[in-house]
Amino acid sequence: MNRRTVLKTLLLPLVASVAIGGAAQAANPKLKIGFVGVTSGPAAAWGISNVRSMQARAAWINEIGGVTIGGKTYDVEIVTFDDQKDPKRAIAGMEKMAQEGIRYVVGPNVDDGAAAVRPVAEQNGIIYFPYAFPKALYSPPASNAVLGMVASYQSGPAIYKHLKEKKGVKSIAFISANESDPLSQRADGIAAAKALGLKIVSDSVTYQVDTTDFTPVITPVIKTKPDLLVLSGVAPANAPQIIRSARELGFKGLISTETAQDATVLMEGAGKLADGFISVGGASTPEIASDAMKEFVARYTKMFGEYNDESNTKVYALEYIIETLKANPAAIDDVEEFKKTMDTFSASNPYMKGDAKLKYVGSSSFGQRRQIAVPLVVNEFRGGKFETLFVAEVD
Repeated sequence: MNRRTVLKTLLLPLVASVAIGGAAQAANPKLKIGFVGVTSGPAAAWGISNVRSMQARAAWINEIGGVTIGGKTYDVEIVTFDDQKDPKRAIAGMEKMAQEGIRYVVGPNVDDGAAAVRPVAEQNGIIYFPYAFPKALYSPPASNAVLGMVASYQSGPAIYKHLKEKKGVKSIAFISANESDPLSQRADGIAAAKALGLKIVSDSVTYQVDTTDFTPVITPVIKTKPDLLVLSGVAPANAPQIIRSARELGFKGLISTETAQDATVLMEGAGKLADGFISVGGASTPEIASDAMKEFVARYTKMFGEYNDESNTKVYALEYIIETLKANPAAIDDVEEFKKTMDTFSASNPYMKGDAKLKYVGSSSFGQRRQIAVPLVVNEFRGGKFETLFVAEVD
């Protein structure tokens, strides 16, 4: 080996090292966005949809070079924590986010968890986007929580009104799990039904979340012969079991819920017996979906091997966080700046056709803008998939 060859060989590791070092220096800084919510147990589909939506969108953003905020370009990193639908774990999860300096968190997915983390979020300057309905979370003096979807007390009246006018529904019955979230949603549903003049024939039957045989639970409700059976706050794993029991007992009326559901779980658990089941869907339909929404669905499906219709709604939280930060870069490290921006914030909605806008709403329900504007899509389950029943919006 001559001297030139030896020198060239010795230089190769140095060149490689410089190249690697240069690449490391060129890497974008991380914009960390957190998730604290349920990704295991009967309600796992709710949180899994959140996490997958965030991960699919973050991967897409990073693939095209990151997001530029205030002249600085960031890669988006999603930091997740499974709270197992346990308020104590939700608190631990939010504390973890605070320790990592994360200012913006998606979740929790249920009322108890969202209420439990409020002190941690407020004390540590964290804005969080729960999928939970207690108005106290979004009404003054609270100001750090932003509702990430349409609430049951907004969707329930719309569903009942539609079914009354279009399907002739006159009587209604409610069944719920014996937990605070579903019981609260049942109370809201009862109030909405009364306001519409519907006859309430059953409103006190509950079940434990680990119930496997719903026949003795549902039998007294079915005997009241309601036109509409409402499964208040039902978890995706419980919905097909209750539907199957009701249909096998001979119930011919309509069945609905104000919670989002999973088509795969419904098909596996109830099959054709779930046909006609009405639920709140993702914030998109084929008629209003933009090319960006179609690409998101394709990317999500490729990444995870399946798609959950609820992700049509869950894709929005990360988008709102990023676009609001772009509108006011000072909010990167100061959530008070984020709050100031919310009242006047407006950006193009990439997931809908036409001139739809991203904006904060909620003034009518909460007295301040603490809710993201997503379409209220109500679905009917047919033949293993969801079909759009109607689309509305909330203020």
